[in-house]
Amino acid sequence: MRHIGILAHSADGAALCFLEIVREAARRLGAHQHPEITLSLRPMGPVLEAYERNDLAAVRAHLARSARRLADAGCDFFVCPDNTAHLALEQPGEPLPLPGLHIAEIVAQRAAAEGYTCVGLLGTKWTMEGPVYPAAFARHGIEQRTPAQTDRKLVDDVIFGELTQGSLLDTSRTEYIRIIESLKQAGCDAVALSCTEIPLLITPELSPLPTLDSTRLLAREAVATAIDGRLPSWGGGPGSAPTRDVPMPPGRARAMGGP
Repeated sequence: MRHIGILAHSADGAALCFLEIVREAARRLGAHQHPEITLSLRPMGPVLEAYERNDLAAVRAHLARSARRLADAGCDFFVCPDNTAHLALEQPGEPLPLPGLHIAEIVAQRAAAEGYTCVGLLGTKWTMEGPVYPAAFARHGIEQRTPAQTDRKLVDDVIFGELTQGSLLDTSRTEYIRIIESLKQAGCDAVALSCTEIPLLITPELSPLPTLDSTRLLAREAVATAIDGRLPSWGGGPGSAPTRDVPMPPGRARAMGGP
């Protein structure tokens, strides 16, 4: 089996991805069986200012150092359970030290496999307003919508003020459900939980729309890749190459990527 590297950028989402890799491997291989996993987490604090001034080259350099550590640890490929980080990983530059799976491409492939045509997007302000997800969904002929500006700010404030600090508040959960309902009323037939901490707050059972859980979908594709002995083709930079086709599961599940 291939050795999985987790290129972590925020702790809670990375921890959820790590645990889902272990759980998915156990479902496939049996209890206490999973690929080797190495996680590298450098603090996000030093690059938040770089995000604010749109210095994505500085963020990419920060992430590339973690990728190098994963390569030096013997990892065969990486997953980055941070949607916003893909804004920087898609920037032009030297190829990353090892290939990786692209989280937005995996989410878009799942949406296409499920037959969704219009997906609402929740994430950080940079994810909701950036080019990564529009490009990924467009490659699969899927329309994408985001909440109104005031709701985008609320979603972002909750992510950085609460979710990444381990705080899960019922008041914020109620607001997120309201926002997802508004996306449903706007014509969306699914919602992408594209900040890796959001699935800690919003479960499939609570969501007014079927959920595309970016964290768990990425983790499950990582396990499939490791078990199959394959390597991804994406090494960072623009025009991310698609991963393998994600097969349609038996029957149409209401909530994709749920526990």
